[in-house]
Amino acid sequence: MWDFETDAAYQADLDWADRLVREEIEPLPMIIPHIFDLADPVRNAIVRPLQRKVKARGLWATHLGPELGGKGHGQVKLALLNEVLGRARYAPMVFGCAAPDTGNAEILAHYGTAEHKEKWLQPLLDGEIQSCFSMTEPQGGSDPKEFTCKAWREGDDWVIEGEKWFSSNARYAAFLIAMVVTDPEGPPHARHTMLIVPADAPGLEIIRNVGFGGWGEKLDSGAEHAHVRYNRVRVPVANQLGPRGAAFAVAQTRLGGGRIHHAMRTVGMARAALDMMKERLVSRRTQGQQLARKQMMQEVIADSWIELEQFRLLLLQVAWKIDKLNDYNKVRGDIAAVKVAMTGVLKRMADRAIQVHGSFGLSDQAPFVHMLLNAYQLGLADGPTEVHKVALARELLKDVAPCETVFPSYARSVREAAAREKHAEVLKAHGRW
Repeated sequence: MWDFETDAAYQADLDWADRLVREEIEPLPMIIPHIFDLADPVRNAIVRPLQRKVKARGLWATHLGPELGGKGHGQVKLALLNEVLGRARYAPMVFGCAAPDTGNAEILAHYGTAEHKEKWLQPLLDGEIQSCFSMTEPQGGSDPKEFTCKAWREGDDWVIEGEKWFSSNARYAAFLIAMVVTDPEGPPHARHTMLIVPADAPGLEIIRNVGFGGWGEKLDSGAEHAHVRYNRVRVPVANQLGPRGAAFAVAQTRLGGGRIHHAMRTVGMARAALDMMKERLVSRRTQGQQLARKQMMQEVIADSWIELEQFRLLLLQVAWKIDKLNDYNKVRGDIAAVKVAMTGVLKRMADRAIQVHGSFGLSDQAPFVHMLLNAYQLGLADGPTEVHKVALARELLKDVAPCETVFPSYARSVREAAAREKHAEVLKAHGRW
């Protein structure tokens, strides 16, 4: 049975979350420069009480199962909540579901030992520490087959040497999960191993932190994406996550959920852009007339609403499939479709918002340039758009049988011959054969 209603109790939770986001969280970037900086006393004085409110409401880290302190909400409920959180970029931190911590928590929950869970996972779930996922490389991008950062065994230690690129949040992290080459001669997807690297490990060096945009003339002091060098960093063999050579499979634990969760938050960000455009159109006048009366502006609003609702319904359908099948591999193509669609929807929404607002839309007084950059980031994070288009196409084509005739099965001549053969007796009886 199809049902587009949200149960009353959960709708009340969503309404509560929406008020908290709009009234308490949206203003925070104005006074807190870096939400991940746990050393900032102002950040802690404001954010921690909000986190306690979320926990008391039962909405903290709801993507996690009860055994890890979450509600174990299915993907549909997560989608509805993340729509709300997507309005404000600090909201996931307040609700205990910020990337990259969510994905790293999933890896630790699935592959971590009891010691790992006590030392790293539980403080991460409690919001007491931050983490980093250190995978992509300067020369290899996100293709593990091109990775060169390696590790080898020396006694009871792994020794790591090499560089990683765009290791988001490394500057604030208590630990990193690094994907390193341990078996270079093995099959392409069995060469790598996941290792926990404490942030204070000797030899771990942040070469620089990289931000977004700009002309390359001034660095962003708040940049959060690190170029990391591992200078013969030693970690115990006990810090290994999953079997040796199984890092590719371990990574999939976080990537499937990560992709769909990015899309959920994108709905909220795109809806915020649409709300801002609507306010602009009814507030601004030009050529003696309200902008909202201009037909091109009406087209902008109509197209934006239609695209957003189409994307939202696709996302909710995929979330429903995940809940129903309980297997990310069975919905790989669907997740790929959402991953591709979200980038385009947000790009177009941000682009229209900039155009509607004119120079104000381009300025640092409005969030639209950030939204546009975020759209490009989403097109690269967790696999580039092109890769997901290929993945979707393969899923769509794998069970299609080729026709065995010169002309395709849908050619009129082929269809006519088949129809005549099927109803030959009737046609003969009525003299139409």
